[in-house]
Amino acid sequence: MLSTIRSLGVKGVGGYEVTVECYVTNGLPGFDVVGLPDAAVKEARERVRAAVKSNGFKFPTSRVTVNLAPADTKKMGTVYDLPILLGLLAAGGAIKQPSSHCAFIGELSLNGEVRPVSGALPMAIAAAKAGIDVLFVPADNAQEAAFAEGVEVYPVANVTELIKHLRGEAEISPAIPREIGEDGRAYPDFADVKGQENVKRAMEIAAAGGHNILMVGPPGSGKSMMSKRLPGILPDMSKEEMLRCTEIYSVAGLTGKNNPVISTRPFRSPHHTVSPAAMSGGGATPHPGEISLSHNGVLFLDELPEFRKDVLEVLRQPLEDGEVTVSRVAGSVTYPANFMLVCAMNPCKCGWYGHPSGRCRCSVNEVRNYHSRISGPMLDRIDIIVEAPALEYEELKNRAPAESSAEIKKRVNKARAAQQKRFGESDISKNADMDTKALNKYCMLTPECEELMRQAFDKMGLTARSYDRILRVARTIADIEGEENISPMHIAEAIQYRTYDFREDT
Repeated sequence: MLSTIRSLGVKGVGGYEVTVECYVTNGLPGFDVVGLPDAAVKEARERVRAAVKSNGFKFPTSRVTVNLAPADTKKMGTVYDLPILLGLLAAGGAIKQPSSHCAFIGELSLNGEVRPVSGALPMAIAAAKAGIDVLFVPADNAQEAAFAEGVEVYPVANVTELIKHLRGEAEISPAIPREIGEDGRAYPDFADVKGQENVKRAMEIAAAGGHNILMVGPPGSGKSMMSKRLPGILPDMSKEEMLRCTEIYSVAGLTGKNNPVISTRPFRSPHHTVSPAAMSGGGATPHPGEISLSHNGVLFLDELPEFRKDVLEVLRQPLEDGEVTVSRVAGSVTYPANFMLVCAMNPCKCGWYGHPSGRCRCSVNEVRNYHSRISGPMLDRIDIIVEAPALEYEELKNRAPAESSAEIKKRVNKARAAQQKRFGESDISKNADMDTKALNKYCMLTPECEELMRQAFDKMGLTARSYDRILRVARTIADIEGEENISPMHIAEAIQYRTYDFREDT
């Protein structure tokens, strides 16, 4: 007999429908799974066999063939255990064929418990798009999957419970999604940061416009400390942004029963020993990398020159496009990667170049070699470069609290609100995303501004990309000040954030 069970799979960060066809026929006993299964899918044979017997059903002593359609797409993971088991029981006459409006996903234990799987939310969203009305998922994935609109989600703890529900003997209650809100994470407060007013100003501008920023300063000047506080002044995520981040984290296996939705902006801080594949995504089985896990949030690279050059060069294309395409033997997938790049570095290898104490003993060539670890094209993609000088004693002994993150966030939200009003329903959400057409429309310059830009372009050797980035930063500064038009003062401040000389002599 033949049975057909609807299920789902994940490719990249999106789901797609999979049809599980089970055919039981006479012949020598055997159990084959076809349709480009990976090792985990093939091993479902033993998990399903044990789960069938553990729950009091008779496993067919016939030839069993399971086909996963579309057969030309690689199937990965343990998500197909539950639909394969139901297909076998339906083909053998133990249960009725489930409705075509239902779909099933889940991993099985040997005693029939249903274990959680990765990618529940993108599969639930794909189910709704495929016209599936009811989705049965592992109990630990139910809250996550329930956030998908257009599909009713039922949590399944074990096979016995599911069979009773399908037979009408005992109903399973559908999952009710929680109200999406803050997950309780408290970022450190800028009120704890002493001094560094110029850096705080630069970080406020970066947060208001979504700009990339690099801080240069000696050890102990507070670069890492301030970077960890940056997510606390970023605007709250919209529901759409939350769900998009949750899809990525779900595919990466970083969601669970206690954290079904990513509701605060991500902050990722990989160590400088990270590999290119870990940064961009990939592996034998492609998974999202650090730049995708930072989507809609912050990617912080501390000690920037210590990162391998090939790792830094991986960032160049995603910084421009907002996504990264990973090609491997298993296939090609595209992950979203629209993040704020926040970097910190010392001015030289020892860290003390330019310090009044004269502690630096680096030669001219050593300083230049240290700076040359960061390529020109990479620096060109950073909007704001700001120096974080060593703190003076008078600043350190001051016990008065500085301006809090909450106060800074109010100005950031006001600037973002102005940008949302300006860009309306377009694909642009913040100033850092403006393309050439938007720059020409929203960054009109007065003759005085044009003269400033011309002088900066000639004296600093700016590129076309640098020119555009100065305009974007100036537009953000104007938004913070509540100004409709860009003034020479805004242009001058934006130019100031590109004046650090990475090739100066000692």
